[in-house]
Parts: sequence; structure tokens; C-alpha cells
Amino acid sequence: MEQKDFAGVGQDILFAARNELYMSLPYLDAALCGLAFAPGGGVTVSLATDGETLYYDGAWLADRYLRSQVWTCRAYLHVILHCMLRHLAKKRGKVSELWDLACDAAVESILDELDYPCLNAGIVPRKQKFYGECRRDMPVLTAEGIYRRLLRLNLPEYEIAQLQRAFLVDDHGLWDPERQDDQEQSSRQDQKWQDLSSKTQTGLETVLSDKGTGGEAVLEQVRVAVRDDVDYRAFLRRFAAPREIQAVDGDAFDYGFYSYGLRLYGNMPLVEPPETREEKRIEDFVIAVDTSMSTSGERVRQFLACTYAILRSAGTFTRKVNIRIIQCDDQIRSDDVIRDLEDLRAYMENFQLTGGSATDFRPVFEHVAKLQEAGAFTSLRGLVYFTDGMGIYPEKRTPYETAFILLGEPPLSVKTPPWAIRLVLEAPDLDRAAEQLPEEIDLDELPEL
Repeated sequence: MEQKDFAGVGQDILFAARNELYMSLPYLDAALCGLAFAPGGGVTVSLATDGETLYYDGAWLADRYLRSQVWTCRAYLHVILHCMLRHLAKKRGKVSELWDLACDAAVESILDELDYPCLNAGIVPRKQKFYGECRRDMPVLTAEGIYRRLLRLNLPEYEIAQLQRAFLVDDHGLWDPERQDDQEQSSRQDQKWQDLSSKTQTGLETVLSDKGTGGEAVLEQVRVAVRDDVDYRAFLRRFAAPREIQAVDGDAFDYGFYSYGLRLYGNMPLVEPPETREEKRIEDFVIAVDTSMSTSGERVRQFLACTYAILRSAGTFTRKVNIRIIQCDDQIRSDDVIRDLEDLRAYMENFQLTGGSATDFRPVFEHVAKLQEAGAFTSLRGLVYFTDGMGIYPEKRTPYETAFILLGEPPLSVKTPPWAIRLVLEAPDLDRAAEQLPEEIDLDELPEL
């Protein structure tokens, strides 16, 4: 058979795979049609995409289709999920070998949870073992989380090669950011897939999440893909209250009258510069830390160290404050009062996590209510609760703003109250917050917890 005939056969196979997937996963209808088909593209033994076109080799694809129709369906959806989760756009600045492996593992973890005949390739022990090891560090197997884990483990080359063989499906050669000459086109392409992911998320959350078997596996990762970057430093400022401070207010100073007085009288300005100005500073504030076993470790240390550095920065922290840092699992373990920078520094130097039981959020809010009744706060603006999200929530809305800070996307079973702020942070979000701190504050010089 001629090569051009194989090109047509390959296209028919891809159309058939797309139709089969649509019948099983209708909530992916727009995304499944997001790529054009074309033979070539330098592909000879696999599939590949640049985010616009799905390239294939017709003869090779026909051979694989005869061996396993399930493989073609899985391979097609594997490529589509790469695009939906924006793996191509996020490759810039990553170690190519580890990022490619992390993306393949994240996508395959989704496919292995989708219970449909067209995707059922059986259990592969090596893959299941890797999933289990990753889930000890993260509730949702995202490419970003797996990539950070691979960087931390620094596995030998032969172990990386074994994992690559287990998860390899498509060719990532067209992902190379250096090949993307037109940055504007790359941005449009990334925006296209972000929009398609948002449509998929809306469909799953409003209609299909309870009906599509395994749809939760897709939704968990799509939520990560469409989530905007978080400015944690700016987020903390929303809990600040306006206060007058001793400083020259340049905005309220009229230089016209000032200079006129100097010209008229020589050394006698008509207007003195205002000696106070209004700024928003954090004063009454509560930081609660979930000390159950699921949130202990390096992530707690990173969150507290970054929060400590932001609070002690000149633009946020007043000379005298009233901050309570409460540790709680299923009961209050500690309640420390921070009055100034020295208290905060001493707290960080001597900090220890206490607890390790199940999670119940209610004791913290009951404790804060009692403190308010006793007059411990002048004007409590808000409470931030660092947690994995899994626990018993209070039913009633608090009279102050409450934010649950989740480091990493939690499973869909974690549902924060509708009246509370839900903020998902990743390690890079905290890193960016640290980079924006004043030069005199260095996270590396902060005490280890």
C-alpha cells in the first residue's frame, strides 16, 4: 500500500478513536476536536503535537491499531490531556527529561482511573507502584508535583529510563520552547487550551461530575491547569486595616504653597509637610495551623517561614500588633500571642509542631469567639487556616473573613464552606512571594523549623 494511502488510513483511525472517546467522555467534546490531523511532522514511531496539530505516521499507527484499538484511544486522549493541562507551555525553564516524564505520569494516572472499555489497558505494576509513592506527597498527581518530586529524589539514570519506558506514549520533541519562534502565537495557543479546559471544568462541575465514571480524575487536574497564579503577598494585604503612621504623606502635600512661601519669605514655607499618612497594616489577625499528620513537614515550614517574612516586611507589619498563632488538630494545642517583631522572631526560632491527631476545624473558631468575647481583639480583620482541607468545618459564617490556605490542589472530596475563601498555593507561589520581599529580608537566613 502506498504511503499516501497509509496517511488516509491513519487519519481514519484517529477519527475513529476520537468518536469512541466522545461516546464515553462527552464532557471532553470541545477538547477532543482541538487538534487538526496531519501526517509527518518528523514523527515515525509515535504521535506528536505542537498544540495545534496532531502529527502521525500512518503505517505505524495502522500497525498499532491492529494490535490494540485500546492503545489508539489511550494515545489520542493522552495527547489531548497534555494540551488541556498546558504541559507544552509550562515546559520552559524545566529539566526537559524530568518534565516529560512527569507529564506522561500525570496523564497516565488519569487514564488509569477512567473506567471505560476503550481505555482499559489493564494494570501495570510499575506504574501503580509509582502512583502510590507519589500520593504520599500529594493528594492529586499533577505534573508540577511529580516534577518537583523527581527533582528532589535525584534518581539514577537507569531508574529514570525504567520509568520512561513504563509511561512513554507520545513524542514530546515538538514541545521544545526554543522552537516556538512566535511568542504571540504560543500565547494564543496556550490561551486556547486554557479556555477549552475551563469549558470542560464547567461541564464537569455543573452537569457531569456525578454521572461520568472517572470524571473526577479529569476534573482534579483540570482545576490545576486553569488556576491562575497566586500572589500570596497581595492576598495577605486584604486583611490589613487602615491606620495612621508617622511618615510624610507626599500625596497630600501641596508643593505650590510650599514653594510660594519660600519665594515670598525666603526661608518660611507657607505649608509644612503632613507628618502622618494613612496606610493599611496588619494588626489584629489569627493564623491557624492544622497540625494533623497530613500537614506536618516541610510544607508547613515553608508556609510559616514565608508568612513570617511577609508579615515582618515594612509595608505590612506595624510596630505593635495583636497576632495569635494557633496550632490545632482535633483540639487546641497551642495559642501564642505576637505583640511585635521580637515576639515573632522568638516564636519562629523556637517553633515546634504539636499534635498529630485527626482534623477538626471547629475548636479554633470556638476559641477565637471566646477571645473576642473577652476583648482580646480590637478589630479582628481575618483568620487564615493552613491545612490540607480534610476535616470537620464549622457550619456558620464567621463575623470576620476566613481563608483556608491549601498547599496543593486537594481531592474533589475536600469541600470548603461556601462562605470561606479557598486559596490553593503551590510551592512556586510561595517562592514568588519570597522573591518579592524587600532585599533586607532573606528567607535563607530565617531560622529552620
